This record gives sequence, structure tokens and C-alpha cells, in this order.
Amino acid sequence: MFEFQNLEVYKKAKAFHLESKQLIQSIQLDKTTKDQLSRASFSIALNIAEGSGRFSKPDRRNFFIVSRGSVFECVAILDILYDSNSIEESTFNSFLKKADELSRILYTMVKNLSN
Repeated sequence: MFEFQNLEVYKKAKAFHLESKQLIQSIQLDKTTKDQLSRASFSIALNIAEGSGRFSKPDRRNFFIVSRGSVFECVAILDILYDSNSIEESTFNSFLKKADELSRILYTMVKNLSN
């Protein structure tokens, strides 16, 4: 097992991506939006994994910053889907809560690598 697979943030990022994929399959979306949400949610976990394999603090920090940026990208997509009545408020709030948790964890990871 790789070290990153034991990280709670990685596990949460994986779960977020899988839930995003389920959402994508369950509602009517244009191809571009499906692709963008899928790629952004996938990017969260992938950048955590890649960053954990880097040796220098600045390198690791960079990947965790990119991962957090992907969380924000997902939130923007979900926000627009909610505003356009493509997803229900409960679905939006559920994703928002999980994204907020991921963002906070990643922020702490970035901050800890800034010293």
C-alpha cells in the first residue's frame, strides 16, 4: 500500500469523486459540464497522491494547492448547477459540506508545509 492511500484526506477525496460520478450519471448534463466536473473531482485525489510522493515541502505544497483549487472548481460547477435547477438544494448542500471539509484539510496541509 502507498502512504497516500492511508491519508484521510485522500479517502475523502476519493469518496467525493465517486459521488460526483454518481451525480453526473443520474442527471441530465451537457457533455462539457459532465467532463469538467468529472475531471475536477478526479484532480482532487490525484494531486493529493502525486503531492505525497514529492520530496520537497514546496513541491508537496504546490500539489496540495492545486488539489484545493480543484475543490473550488467543483463547488463553482455545483453552484451553477444549483442555480440552473439541475440539482436540488439538498444535493448541493451535501456536496458543499464535503467540499468545505476537503478545502479545510488541504488548507491546513498547505499551511503546515509553508513553514
